Amino acid sequence: MPRKRHAAEEIVTKLRQVDVLSSQGKSIAEAIRSIGVTEVTYYRWRSEYGGLKGYQVKRLKELETENSRLRRAVSDLTLDKMILAEAAPGKLLSPARRRACVDRVVAELGVPERRACRVLGQHRSTQRKVPTTPDDEVALTADIIALALQYGRYGYRRITAMLHRADWVVNVKRVERIWRREGLKVPQKQPKRGRLWLNDGSCIRLRPEYPNHVWSYDFVEDRTHNGRKFRMLNVIDEFTRECISIRVSRKLKAVDVIDVLADLFILRGIPSHIRSDNGPEFIAKALREWIAAVGAKTAYIMPGSPWENGYCESFNSKLRDELLDGEIFYTLKEAQIVIEGWRQHYNTVRPHSSLGYKPPAPEAILWPAAQPGPASPATPAVAPRPSMH
Repeated sequence: MPRKRHAAEEIVTKLRQVDVLSSQGKSIAEAIRSIGVTEVTYYRWRSEYGGLKGYQVKRLKELETENSRLRRAVSDLTLDKMILAEAAPGKLLSPARRRACVDRVVAELGVPERRACRVLGQHRSTQRKVPTTPDDEVALTADIIALALQYGRYGYRRITAMLHRADWVVNVKRVERIWRREGLKVPQKQPKRGRLWLNDGSCIRLRPEYPNHVWSYDFVEDRTHNGRKFRMLNVIDEFTRECISIRVSRKLKAVDVIDVLADLFILRGIPSHIRSDNGPEFIAKALREWIAAVGAKTAYIMPGSPWENGYCESFNSKLRDELLDGEIFYTLKEAQIVIEGWRQHYNTVRPHSSLGYKPPAPEAILWPAAQPGPASPATPAVAPRPSMH
């Protein structure tokens, strides 16, 4: 006969029975024989359930059941975590990626396919379906990419409509699937910028046509050897490419800009337009009113469009590349002298590629003066003939 398994409540009842019989004067051996078990079994029960009552045994059984359930839950969560860690990083947005991840998890961890599908969110019918690629997939993908490049602000729905117009019989879901697979998306809106059809870096809205037509100015910063900053205000004639002035100082404000322009206006005349960016020194109310009062006009570039001030930006890069990056200035006075010498070299000696490799403002060489003597009354005095080189 098979051995009878006693429930915990029965064991506690028999232990209590032995305690009652022993309290009435019976020996322990006689009390044990009355419950129908051996002494070994009795003492084993007593070590496990001794001192417990019926309701306590019931509570202990509930706790063991809860503990077993929690252990299984922790084991399941650990396995799920291992499955997710084994899967590809990132979001599994497509059934194809989920299918590949399920196959990899099953092969690496040896878990059932049902479990891997449940954790990774893949339907089992989708996992077992063999994917097929239509014959026109390559041509359709090429047309979608071409339309996306041509119409950058169109999404896949509008692209689908254009494919229908091109006699493609295609579903919007298929276009969306190809769209996501190729990584296509509508970019964030960019600030509006004007088109520059010419490649000379100038602003199409205002092109220089003659000397003193358009001047441009901008700031460049550098440091002396002790780490202190100094600023340079560069003024360029965009038509001749000549650097008219470079003012070097520790600080340059709108008042200093007015001072530089006043000296240049007196020496060279007033230009028709003055181009600059939208820095606080250039858009100051006092500066704008002063320029308007002397008869010039301001031409501010679009914000965030330095290429519209291309002549001055090009000069700034040459100044930094050819002088500032290779010189150490110990004092501000040294910087002023060296930079002014480089400006004279730039205007009179340095070949400029856009001017046929000639300097912007070469020095004039006078012809040798004629021997002194009385001028003929019929021959007027003629000024010496200059020669440009």
